[in-house]
This record gives sequence, C-alpha cells and structure tokens, in this order.
Amino acid sequence: MLMRREALTGNQAVAMAVMYSDVKFVAAYPITPQTSIVEKISYFVEKGLMKAKFVNVESEHSALAMTYGAALGGVRSFTATSSQGLLYMHEWVHWASRSRVPLVMAVVTRTIGPPWNIWPDHSDYMDQRDAGWIMLFAMDAQEAFDMTVQAFRISEDERVFLPVMVGLEGFIVGGTTMSVALPDEESVKEWVGERRQPFVFDGSSNITLGNLASPEDTYILHRNIHEDLLKSIEVVKEIEKDYSETFGLPYIGPVETVGEKESSYAVISMGAWSGDLAEAIKQLGRNDVSLYRIRVYRPFPCKELRQALSRKNGIVVFDRSISFGSFGPLYMDVKACLDSEYTNVVNVIGGLGGVDHSLGEYVSMLRKIFGEMDREEKLEKQIWMEVSR
Repeated sequence: MLMRREALTGNQAVAMAVMYSDVKFVAAYPITPQTSIVEKISYFVEKGLMKAKFVNVESEHSALAMTYGAALGGVRSFTATSSQGLLYMHEWVHWASRSRVPLVMAVVTRTIGPPWNIWPDHSDYMDQRDAGWIMLFAMDAQEAFDMTVQAFRISEDERVFLPVMVGLEGFIVGGTTMSVALPDEESVKEWVGERRQPFVFDGSSNITLGNLASPEDTYILHRNIHEDLLKSIEVVKEIEKDYSETFGLPYIGPVETVGEKESSYAVISMGAWSGDLAEAIKQLGRNDVSLYRIRVYRPFPCKELRQALSRKNGIVVFDRSISFGSFGPLYMDVKACLDSEYTNVVNVIGGLGGVDHSLGEYVSMLRKIFGEMDREEKLEKQIWMEVSR
C-alpha cells in the first residue's frame, strides 16, 4: 500500500491514530507531557476532521470515568494522561479492566513526584502493571501510531475485551519530531472496523454492573481476566501481523531482537533508551551480545523471552523504574520467566527522574558487567548507574 510520510512528534502520531481509528468519544484533562495529544485531537474535532464528542473534564479521575462510561454506552473511546494524573485515575483503571470494557488510553510517561518533576521515566506506567490491562510500549513515533491503531482492534477482539494502554516516553518520544509512515485514513478505518464489545448499557436490557458479589464469583471473574490476558498475547501477535501485511510494514512481535539470535549474552530493555543501548552494544566491539526490546509488557511475553534467552551465559536487564525495597519491575518479570539455572542475571537501574545517561556511560557499564561475566566473577545483582552533574 502507498504510504505518505509526515514529520510528527510521538504525541501527534497518537492523535492521528485516534482520528484514523474512528474514535467517537474523547475525555481530556491536560497534564505535561501528554497535553499535546488531546490538544491535537481537539483541533481535529473543532475543524470537523474528526466526528467525535470531545469533553473537557475537571480532573484525570473524571477523564477515565467518562471514557469508561462512553465505552459502556457503545462507542469507541479514548483518553490520555501522565504521571500524577494516571495515579489520580487509578481507581478507574481497575474499573475498566474488571468490567471487561474495551477502550484505549495513551500514557506519556513521566516520573512520579515528589519532588515535582516533569521528565520521563517508567514509574507511572509500571505502577499499573497489576491492573489487568494489555500494556504496549512504543520506542518511537512510528510505533506510537501503529500501536495505537492496533490497540483498538486488540481491545475490541471478542477473545480479549480488555482495555489497552499504549506507553511512550514524554519529550523523548512524545515531544520529538520524527518521520512517520501513514496509511490512507479510510483504509485504517476499514481495517479497525466497527465497534465491538461484550455488552452495552443503553437501557434496552436488564444489565447491572459493579454491585456486591460473593467471594467465589469475584474469584472466578478475576481468574478469567488473568487467563484471558495471558491468552491475549496470541491475539496481539495476530493483529500486528495482519496490520503489517495490510499496510506493508515489518512485523516485529512482542520482543524485538537486535543482533545475533545465537549470541552468548543478552541485554533486555523497554522504550526509547533501547536505541542508546543498541548503539552502546555496537561500540563494545563484541558480536556476542544482543539486545531484546520488550514491546508488549502485559501480558508479559515469557514464552518468547525463554526462546530468545535459551543458552545465554549472562543477561543484563535495564529498568527505568524501581520497586522500592526490591528490584526493577522488568527485571522481576524476566527472572520469573527463567529457569533456576539462569544465575547470571543483573539488574541495572537508570534514567529515573528523567536522568539522561550518556552513550559512554552505557558502554562502560556493559563492558564492566560482561567482563565480570567472562571472568566468572561474583556479580552484583543490582547496579545503579551513576549520575553525572
């Protein structure tokens, strides 16, 4: 298919994807660094380019509550947020998944305060990892567009019927202009298709939601969410393959491999700093190290990772958030997927609060860790990158 290219920020790419996906309801409350998504959508609606209801609400809590209500009413719905705004709407994050309501939300990541800080890490996004959403994470503006379009198909698939969260780093991706290949708008609308959902609150049937349930019924509902979320990895892969074939784009999958698949060592990361790590691996001058970038965080791609990491001598997991008093969330998920014989697994913490580590710092860190692994020295399980002032 013939594609046209536009220079778009990650946030603009998300807004374009929302318009192209024929979304009919958007609730918005501004918060840095997400604001330009809903600003762009409001422009589309004001100019008649997008036929949707756009509602300015008084808080992030109301933004997701209204998006949830509109989705319950039978329309394709979207919202976006960051940081403290995501924490404020956290109650409704759980309502959406536990009600099995298909909707999509973009999270333009920003560190959680205090201290007050507008710069990106993954702490706000990772804080939602137990909430029952499908969670995708984009590396650049192209993926922000593609993942957002795919998110509506995934969320509304009858095998799923769960909300989808699309993550992208504030400023680094959300505010940086890049070249994005855009399909024809009508072709995207046709590909996404008509709205699909398990039930509609329109007064035509006797449906109730959210009232008191027995412990046993609650247990079964929660187990069903977990089991369907695990199975949804196949739906995510199927829909990405269909999108790639329809629009002539490469299929990547839940985990992207950069380097030789049969390498001795692995670096695992998620998000934009994966590009820095890929370059750092090149500068190491060794061909026995590969990068594995997580693109689908929930459901966590255990099967794909186990296959990719088979017979690796050492693994380094980079986390841009921390579970205080423990390890980084990505590291804990990776460790949970691996068999007990994988003992050389190191967690590197960096980038918190928006700290920008240099390429040289990544190279030095990797050289140190892989050197210790080569010499079979005792490894620190967690290493924090230094801050250069």
